[in-house]
Formats: sequence, structure tokens, C-alpha cells
Amino acid sequence: MYNNLFTVFGLTVHGYGLMIGLGVVASLLLSWRRARTRGLSEDNVSTLTILVVILGFAGGKLFFLLTHWSFFTASPWQALGSEGFVVYGGILTGFLSAWLWLRRKNEPFLRWTDLLLPGVATAQGFGRVGCFLAGCCYGKPTGSCLGVTFPAGSFAPAGIPLWPTQLFSAAGDLLIAAALLLLDRKKHREGALTGWYLLLYGVGRFLIEFLRNDDRGSVGALSASQFFSLFAVAAAAALFARIRKRDPAE
Repeated sequence: MYNNLFTVFGLTVHGYGLMIGLGVVASLLLSWRRARTRGLSEDNVSTLTILVVILGFAGGKLFFLLTHWSFFTASPWQALGSEGFVVYGGILTGFLSAWLWLRRKNEPFLRWTDLLLPGVATAQGFGRVGCFLAGCCYGKPTGSCLGVTFPAGSFAPAGIPLWPTQLFSAAGDLLIAAALLLLDRKKHREGALTGWYLLLYGVGRFLIEFLRNDDRGSVGALSASQFFSLFAVAAAAALFARIRKRDPAE
């Protein structure tokens, strides 16, 4: 929960940025290994990772600005320079950018998403630890023994025990990565791992939102993230239906 970790030659290393970097490296290493075992191009893994990271961050920032419009209009430069990021925005633009690039290369989209998504979930787990260090994405006040008190200077309110939703999310993301790797040991049709990722992440994100207390925007009675979670689960159901239609035995 201390975002400023240390300073080297006048440069301060922030916990949020460090964890994002470690997550990208972990994702790359895992995806390279999976590509080698499948006889797929490691160069494609590198290109897709760079593309998804850059455009995913851009999409995540755009969705943050849209869901915090009053903050952006009041202080545009502060909003642009903040660590605010909407994960669903990053997922959406990441999927879209990967689809466009793979289509241009005439590569099967679902084969590559099945390959990359365990690494993506791993990177998300690291990123959520970064959220915890920065104090963003914080939970509601709690009297539970699990409550965490953030210091002054964090994004979270200081001096109040809060649910550590960032750590819950990190654990959930890493469990999703582990589940996808275990499922991948069995024979499955292309797209099955992608469907499981969308389903597990969508359900987990919908539930964790009940404990979140930061401003995330809303759509009716749901938070914006819960609203997008419904689309993720619906996309998973549609993908599973497509797989079953192609091969009822699956």
C-alpha cells in the first residue's frame, strides 16, 4: 500500500508501474512457452503483446475518462496523468486490436486468444497488486479482520479499514490463469479457453463489485463494470453455443 517504493538517481519507482511491468514480463514468458509447445510463432506473441498492452492501456484510459467525465472536464491534464484505468476498456480494445492484426495476418483469432489469455489473466493479477500498492480500486469500509487501512497520500480514504478488493481481484485473476492452464491439459475445441476466461472473469468481476467503493460510473442499478460483466458472460455463452453447434460431442 506504499506506491512510492524507492528512488534511484532521482527517479522514483512506483509500485503500480512496477507491478504492471512485472505482469507484462510474466505474461510474455508464459505465452512464449505455450507458443513453443504448439509450434506457433514467438514473434507473433511479442507483437500481439506489445499491441495489446499499448492499445489496451489507451482503451482503459479512455473508458476511465468516460466514466469520470466530471473529473476530466474539471482537470483534463490531471485526469490524463492519473493512474486511473478501467480494465474492461483495456480488455475490449485489446481484443479488438488483436482481432484486427490477426485478421490482417490471416491467423485464426480464437487459436491465439486461447494461447494468450492465461498470460493476460496472470498480468491482470500482477496489476491488481499494483492497485493495492497505489490504493486505487479500493473496497467499502469493514469491521472484518481482513480490513486494510491505507496511509495518507493513497487513492483510498486514509485511516479507515477497507475491504482489500484489490487483493481479492489479484487472487481471482491468478486462479483464473491456473484454471485455464489446467483446462488446457484436456482436449478442447478452439475458443473453449477464451469462453472460460470471459465467463470466469465476468462472474468474478460482477461479484467483487459489491465490495468496491471507488467511483466507477453506473448504468442504472449496476456499476459500469457489472454492466460490462453481463456482456462478457453473454459472449462466453454465445461462444460455448457456437462450439457445441460445431461439435455436439464437445
